[in-house]
Amino acid sequence: MNLIKYVEETLVEKKAIPHFKAGDTITVSYKIKEGDKERIQQYQGVVIQRRGAGASASFTVRKISNGVGVERIFPLFSPFIDKIEVNKEGVVRRARIYYIRNAKGKKARIEEKQHQTSEEMAANKAAAKSAATATAVAEAAAAEKV
Repeated sequence: MNLIKYVEETLVEKKAIPHFKAGDTITVSYKIKEGDKERIQQYQGVVIQRRGAGASASFTVRKISNGVGVERIFPLFSPFIDKIEVNKEGVVRRARIYYIRNAKGKKARIEEKQHQTSEEMAANKAAAKSAATATAVAEAAAAEKV
């Protein structure tokens, strides 16, 4: 078993892959050979699942093309993958979202995860802190009156 891991680590070229999970919308730039020419085709869709670990890891991407659902399985460390971009992070509660295959219309949508910038987080903390001190002062004043 250690021999297999050793071969995977030495022969498989590890690339910088962004963190993504099921429910995220990604764009995969995939190299396609046509005769002696090579071009890059972009495949954009929702990640349905990630499976495996190490060199044999793969992920499935689903998109709707001309009203028909198309799924494609990509090996994570394939030499044909040029780059992977995460467009949106989705909010899902499962690791494999096969239920999206049967969903139509608005039910097929995945809610987008909202990110706060560090400035917004600092402003929210400051507002919460000032609100907490204001209520503490009001409670102290009420306690003195009684």
